Amino acid sequence: MRKLALAASSLLAATLLAPATATAAPPGDKDVIVRLFQWNWPSVAKECKDFLGPRGVGGVHVSPPQEHIVRKDLGSPWWQDYQPVSYKIDSRRGDRAAFAAMVTACKSAGVKVYVDAVINHMAGQDVPGTGWAGSRYDHYSYPGVYADQDFHHCGRNGNDDIKNYFDRFEVQNCELVNLADLKTESEPVRNRIAGYLNDLLSLGVDGFRIDAAKHMPSADIGAIKAKLSRPAYVFQETTFAAGEPIVPDEYLPNGDVKVFAYGYDIARIFNHEKLSYLRTFGSSLPSNKAVVFTDNHDTQRGHPVLTHKDGGRYALANAFVLAWPYGTPQLMSSFEFGTTDQGPPSDADGRTKNATCFTDGWRCEHRWQVISNMIGFHNAVRGTNVNSWWDNGNDLITFGRGDKGYLVLNDEGSAVTGRSFRTPLPAGRYCDVIHGDFSGGKCSGPVYTVDGGGWFRADVAAHDAIALHANARVG
Repeated sequence: MRKLALAASSLLAATLLAPATATAAPPGDKDVIVRLFQWNWPSVAKECKDFLGPRGVGGVHVSPPQEHIVRKDLGSPWWQDYQPVSYKIDSRRGDRAAFAAMVTACKSAGVKVYVDAVINHMAGQDVPGTGWAGSRYDHYSYPGVYADQDFHHCGRNGNDDIKNYFDRFEVQNCELVNLADLKTESEPVRNRIAGYLNDLLSLGVDGFRIDAAKHMPSADIGAIKAKLSRPAYVFQETTFAAGEPIVPDEYLPNGDVKVFAYGYDIARIFNHEKLSYLRTFGSSLPSNKAVVFTDNHDTQRGHPVLTHKDGGRYALANAFVLAWPYGTPQLMSSFEFGTTDQGPPSDADGRTKNATCFTDGWRCEHRWQVISNMIGFHNAVRGTNVNSWWDNGNDLITFGRGDKGYLVLNDEGSAVTGRSFRTPLPAGRYCDVIHGDFSGGKCSGPVYTVDGGGWFRADVAAHDAIALHANARVG
């Protein structure tokens, strides 16, 4: 794609504030999170054992496990899982036993399990219905769980929906697209939510991604977290637009926050601007409190981000995310969709099919060679600072990470030929993990020799990269 020579926008200027020396978390720990969106529990368990664990992934983020509405009439859309009707661990991805077995399998493989926790609301259906596991419900009635008094009734907009995102009261007390909004300031509601989260913790879960966090006051989330039976990692969905009164910083006392602007900025720079702008890329949020990503299940449906549909450009953007020392990186693993509502590959009963990578619509971006191999790069360079930055003022950039790694990104429209690059790496022969797999001291792709002064010579094709790191040293 031809890039446009555009000046950096005000949004970019607002987010390029973090110094290049920022680091995400204490070195030595694996922190890459892979989002296996809508994968069923047996498939997650198998992926932890066969791929995530061996590749050095720190955590797997799984879809909501609680009982949800059933909308076969709409083709079992992905969003039905975000409309709970009870806290039974029984969904189209599997029952309680299958979920527990998945958690055990992932933890045995050294992979932590983070659950999508939908605690802001219940269902958005205005007529009585029956949930996946047989629970009866109505919009404000969930027998044995919640009754009318447990919900907000903001009374502002006729149907109680949020209309004005610049009004804090509406955002946190009215309904998000008709979803029955829980009264999270109520102690009985807090106890019920905490009971659900503690049930998951009892099965070995390590933490939670709090869905729709900005629609709950930060103090309410903090009060619920205080009721947890043991420590858990928490990261929160805190979308933000300029001028809104609710900002991600408010939620830092509860845990980490997801930085949505990061993906928007990455896409804009790779698509329209200059890679040289990435020299100070980051956010005003502390690096060790930020979860960063190119795309997620919401933004890939209609937002200006890079997705699997962008092919090589998407792979290169993820390579940068994994090489750059800002935030905890989360990788998306999704499925093909033709409409924004389309759900995962499912059988006639609406049960999610086993995820077999690169077939039946499963895209498995985390298994793409560039992305999966850059997980190893990320783990090798953790705790080091950026050095040896060089750029051509446009779309060719290079930088090192301590004496552990070196990345070349060429997003120019033509190849770079016969160029010498100076790295911080010790002398030796290194596998280019962009184009080859490294195992047992051997590389299936190109090998570059770094001399005693840190130099190596290479050609770099247009829209391509080279990545070398200390843990992929040949011989």
